Amino acid sequence: MNRREVAAVLTYVGRIDPRLIRTDEGEARSQLDNWHELLGSVPMATGQGWDVRDIVRKCVIASRYPILAADVAREWTAHYRDRLRRHTDPTPMADPDNPAAWRAELVATRKAVVTGRIAPSPHREVTSGEPSPRLQDMLDTVGAYVPPTVRAELAPFRPARAAREAAIAAGGPDLFSVPCERCRAAVGEPCRERSGGGVRDRSTKPRIEPHPGRVEGALAAQAQAVPA
Repeated sequence: MNRREVAAVLTYVGRIDPRLIRTDEGEARSQLDNWHELLGSVPMATGQGWDVRDIVRKCVIASRYPILAADVAREWTAHYRDRLRRHTDPTPMADPDNPAAWRAELVATRKAVVTGRIAPSPHREVTSGEPSPRLQDMLDTVGAYVPPTVRAELAPFRPARAAREAAIAAGGPDLFSVPCERCRAAVGEPCRERSGGGVRDRSTKPRIEPHPGRVEGALAAQAQAVPA
């Protein structure tokens, strides 16, 4: 707001709260300077739910103390932060190889959202309901998340997982499907060697082969899962 608009706001404030009326010319000028200092970047009204008169009425009703320019400024800060929180930057039309133009378009869009010239652009929400009938066909087409060739190349770098997958492929149980009572490894995690840090120290070295007790537990779980 410019000084004329701030003066209009002060006139409106004086109408609904006469305590802010200044009859002395010097005091009135000082009051206008103070309010303009804080509200110079605050718009009078936007087309997206902001009107300084509504904020003034709200503050006067909410507090028994005289309204301050800082009260209006805080409301504006909360308003534009809420708008930015609900906004998702759309992909700029500028050339992505031109970082300056790309950034300038993003900044201009956000400024337009803050000042109320355009509405926030939200994320698309995930719709509820049954999955698409084509989903399973798509998953079958994609296959495994990690292709077998890549899995074979990664085997030397994750021997515990490779041993687990080999055992499952051979028809054995999933040795990580049960926790380990000896090293306290959780389900899905490899067993670990004991060290001075204790059995709960996750910095210990993982074992390639699970502890014998865990193997027995996995075999027992597999036997119980097989129907008679």
